[in-house]
Amino acid sequence: MLELFKIFIAVAEERNFTKAGERLNLSQPSVSLHIKHLEQEFDTLLVDRSPKYKHIRLTPAGELLYKRARQMLSYYEETKATVINFYNELKGTLRIAASFTVGEYVLPALLAQFQKQFPQVEFDVIVQNTEAVAQSVRSLQVDIGLIEGPIHYADLSVTPFMKDEMVLAVPANHPCAYKPFQRDAFHNQNWVAREAGSATRHYMDDFLQSYDLRINKVISISSNQSVKEAVVNGLGITMLSLWVVKRAAEQQDLSIIYLPDSYIRHFSYVLPAHLEQTKLLEAFLNTINTYSLTI
Repeated sequence: MLELFKIFIAVAEERNFTKAGERLNLSQPSVSLHIKHLEQEFDTLLVDRSPKYKHIRLTPAGELLYKRARQMLSYYEETKATVINFYNELKGTLRIAASFTVGEYVLPALLAQFQKQFPQVEFDVIVQNTEAVAQSVRSLQVDIGLIEGPIHYADLSVTPFMKDEMVLAVPANHPCAYKPFQRDAFHNQNWVAREAGSATRHYMDDFLQSYDLRINKVISISSNQSVKEAVVNGLGITMLSLWVVKRAAEQQDLSIIYLPDSYIRHFSYVLPAHLEQTKLLEAFLNTINTYSLTI
């Protein structure tokens, strides 16, 4: 349609099919045919071709379309230039803090997608627990935080962007392996847990309290991978994101036990509540909001 508008504008300004064709490197019959198509599109006569006039004239409908076509073409060119400049000028370093599950299992795919669109952008990524991420954002050490648990600070804006499910993981040879969850079977167990301050630890503590489970002992490790490997090696049982343990379960290195009351949480991005977003950050947020990842 934009090409038709360009041809119509040329005809309206040149008042002659042949001159309009020369202006656009088109033949006179081609110009005439395009104008007929445009008239069919709007179901009205746009050009008065009466031989009594020295030059062609626009009908009232044609005059209206000429003004609108100029406006639309101008807006299109302005938008095109804005988009091109946005793409070409977007550069710099994006500083990201991510909690462990997001940083290890979700963020790499997001960065790869973003890098395809904006190859000149560089990244400075730190992986911390959720509370540390919140503090990094609050102190403006990073541009954005990606977290997997609840935080409550008045000076932070928290926006969920993806669901995650927490599951129990037990060694492959554990008596509870490959069986439905039964509360009494989980009394007096050794638990391997993430460190205090992590969202994963928060959900595990909430689970233990909700089911009033007696604990033998808790071993704290500040790494999802290390917690998972501890379970694989029989050091205890744990609660982790399905993102973390799914592959190990498929290889039968451990067993996943889904809970009857699904422990669904959200991955969220965190920003300073009252700080204006940069063009670089806006582009990254668009990638987060449009890119889909599934477990």
